Parts: sequence; C-alpha cells; structure tokens
Amino acid sequence: MFVKICGITNRDDALAAVDAGARALGFIFYEKSPRAVTPAQLEAIAKDIPEPVWKVGVFVNETPAKIEEIGAQVGLDVAQLHGAETPEQHPRGMRVWKAFRVSDGRIGYPNYPAEAILLDGPSSGKTFDWSLGADFPGKLIVAGGLDENNVRDAVARARPWGVDVSSGIETAPGKKDHVRMKRFIEAALGS
Repeated sequence: MFVKICGITNRDDALAAVDAGARALGFIFYEKSPRAVTPAQLEAIAKDIPEPVWKVGVFVNETPAKIEEIGAQVGLDVAQLHGAETPEQHPRGMRVWKAFRVSDGRIGYPNYPAEAILLDGPSSGKTFDWSLGADFPGKLIVAGGLDENNVRDAVARARPWGVDVSSGIETAPGKKDHVRMKRFIEAALGS
C-alpha cells in the first residue's frame, strides 16, 4: 500500500512528505482550488523530488491536450481526473486514476478503464463508509476526510491499494502540518 499527500504547493511540504515516507505527491491544476499550482510552480518543486516518488497531476474537466502538455513539461507520472471525464478524454501516454465521489452510501463499483479508482467522500473533507470499498475488484485509492486519527481504520475496512490525504493534515489550505503528515503516513503504513 502507498500514501499520497495531495495539494502540495511548496518545496518544504513536498520534501517533508517524501522524508516521512509518501510514495506519491499530488499537485492540483484546477484554478478554483485553494491548493492550485501552476506548471512553473511545480517545475521549481519537482527537481527535488526523488525519482521513485510519483508526481500526480490532479485535473478537473481539463482537455487531454492540456494534461499531456503539463505532464510533459513537469514530468508527471499520473493524471488523476476529478471531473466528468470519459475514457475518450484520457490523456495519451499517461497513467490515469479516476476519482468518483461516494454519495448515498453507494459506489456502484464503476467499470471504468483506469489504472486505479479513487473513492472520495460525498463532499470535500467528508468521509464515507470505507467498508464499501472492501470488495473493489481493482486498484482502489481511498480519500476524503482522512487524517492521522482515522486512516488506520479506513485501511482496515477498505483494504485499498493506496490512501490519499490533503486537507486532513493542513494548518491552512495548501500548507501541510509536518508532524500530522508524518503521523498520518505512519498510521497508514502501520508503523
């Protein structure tokens, strides 16, 4: 299992996440997000991220051409899609993770052609019944409302391929609490 720290906006948080054991870092390319970064900002951060750590670009209803352009510019490993994208709107030559919100306690196990499916809470920062993901037939990433106090329970109940956290370990939007981030990663990995 791996941990992704999402909403990274600065070098210090990126390096602290890597030092704490994060396997993936998420960078949001959605202008309406308080955690949005530009390709130029990520370029300044990316040069210090070790090769084994995945750089995940988070996009909402962006064109495949734009995702491919940003991916090539900053060396993204994965495109994480959070909008109403269809498989025909996937970027070419990139790994894709597709996010779905869990609402009304249903996920429907989407039969969606992506490397992984990310299940998110019904709204930003909200949890869902993690046991709904326990029988997911593919690679599952759990997100939404996770923090250092509940991630171990989420892992035990959903048995995901990975977990993803953003606001649950922040002091302010886009600014990570390094102590809470380390505790989150330790709890998620069972250390």
